[in-house]
Amino acid sequence: MPERYRIRNANWQDLDKLAKIEAACFPAAEAATKETLAQRLQIYSKHFWILELNDGTIIGFIDGFVTNQAAITDEMFEQPHLHDESAAYQAVFGLNVLPDYRGNHYGIALMNRLIADARATGRKGCILTCKENMISYYEKFGYQNQGVSQSEHGGAVWYDMLLEF
Repeated sequence: MPERYRIRNANWQDLDKLAKIEAACFPAAEAATKETLAQRLQIYSKHFWILELNDGTIIGFIDGFVTNQAAITDEMFEQPHLHDESAAYQAVFGLNVLPDYRGNHYGIALMNRLIADARATGRKGCILTCKENMISYYEKFGYQNQGVSQSEHGGAVWYDMLLEF
């Protein structure tokens, strides 16, 4: 059975759609701005994957930079220049799937792609933060809950998650 979608790296033509998806997936205090997404694309576009349906509709994306820190800090969200291509951990800043398309394993496909790319490039693992209700979701990929995060991004309580290879 042929795939209904493809996963590819983001490019500049995708920016407006990515900003709309980000705004639909996160509360305003937590969502990256269009300007922040543009900076991320400029600095680490090869760590920015889009899920696009066969008809060309972009319905989700996952992004994050590479760091030697085993946990995400607040400064990482707003300072993409902290990216270090030779570092150990692939960070996940957002796993975004439009609400109308959730429940179809698109988020799983995006996360699996990020993990596969991190493994293929010799990373030690992946890191992310999530809210308490999402811990079990990420544990299904092998992430381990490291406890309450130091991050206060968007005024929320976050948990550090670590996947080691």
